[in-house]
Amino acid sequence: MTEVQLHALAHARTGDKGNRLNISLIAYDPAVYPLLVQRVTEAAVAARFAYRKPSAVKRYELPNMYALNFVLDDVLDGGVTQALNLDSHGKTLSFHLLGLRIPVPENLVKYAKLAPAKS
Repeated sequence: MTEVQLHALAHARTGDKGNRLNISLIAYDPAVYPLLVQRVTEAAVAARFAYRKPSAVKRYELPNMYALNFVLDDVLDGGVTQALNLDSHGKTLSFHLLGLRIPVPENLVKYAKLAPAKS
């Protein structure tokens, strides 16, 4: 197993409405989608965002799109128009999710978009 950050396997799209965050995690390659389903669980996402104190994390599987959609409640400091912290919304928090490290079996590492090793 090799541990990689999610951004090497998937990209994210986000939306925020009020105090609710929506993050879609989309696999770069269909071959890694089952791994994302296995490793990027509601519990893993809740743990990743524990510092934001979500009241609920719900995952929706979108297998035909090789995507997972997560809805996190009460993580946006009341929402864009109420929060004093302008950096705690949608896109910024999607990058936080993409930093999550997961173990990847050696046969799937070839699908990861890894930075070349520095010489």
